[in-house]
Amino acid sequence: MLKAAIVLLLLTTVVSLFSGLFFLVKDEGRGSRVVNALTVRVTLTALTVALIAWGLHTGQLASHVTW
Repeated sequence: MLKAAIVLLLLTTVVSLFSGLFFLVKDEGRGSRVVNALTVRVTLTALTVALIAWGLHTGQLASHVTW
């Protein structure tokens, strides 16, 4: 369940990235929609990092790297 939430947040972050690009091209930097898209993207990224940290802390996510 945690992995699905992380993947969903990552996909939503990518959608927010492209919506910000669309607003930047369409509004030519004059509107506030680019700033709103950036705020959403930063919030989603912070939530993703928090979920990854939570998963590592609880043991639901583990690194199996041998080095």
